[in-house]
Amino acid sequence: MRDSFHDELDSITQTLVEMTMLVKQATQDATTALLTADLQLAEKVIAQDDRIDQIQHELDSRTMLLLATQQPVATDLRVLVTSLRMSADLERMGDMAHHISKLARMRYPATAVPSEASLTIEEMGRVAGLIIGKLAKIIENRNLDDAKQLAIDDDEMDKLHRKLIQSLISKDWPHGAESAIDLTLLGRYYERSADHAVSISRRIHFLVTGRYLQEKD
Repeated sequence: MRDSFHDELDSITQTLVEMTMLVKQATQDATTALLTADLQLAEKVIAQDDRIDQIQHELDSRTMLLLATQQPVATDLRVLVTSLRMSADLERMGDMAHHISKLARMRYPATAVPSEASLTIEEMGRVAGLIIGKLAKIIENRNLDDAKQLAIDDDEMDKLHRKLIQSLISKDWPHGAESAIDLTLLGRYYERSADHAVSISRRIHFLVTGRYLQEKD
């Protein structure tokens, strides 16, 4: 029975990795749809968000069942508790890609991103994909050095977010309030996705060590 229990714990970890890769693909596709006004791709991301939600619900049900029936302790308990938190973070990251795609759909056939901001948004999408890809490896391998590095990677996203906002509040911004609102929302979606990834990396640190990773660490 204990072998079966640990097989199920491994399966939960692999499901989290699968969920992370789905989020990465959704984020990359949402960025492409946004920058190229690709309505079909935007609709695909919006539809596939249901798949991410369903994985979360199924994973949480499996986790709660193991908590109730196996009475885990120590690391096994932390695996299950952090699984619940991580699946929620991943679901929210999927929602960010969903929101990006909905904005792309709303502005179709035009693009929601004017040329002055396209390179910044493209770079935010690239950094988001990089962070989420690293996150999948951190969940699978539980490497604490990589978990700490993710917070440093997030600094790059924060810099891009500040750069975007500074361009929007400039007196030289030529595209009006509607475009500024769109880009403010988009910047927030990318920035929040990265924040959720950092939150998951801190949960991995707790899973391995039993203590939370503080910013000063």
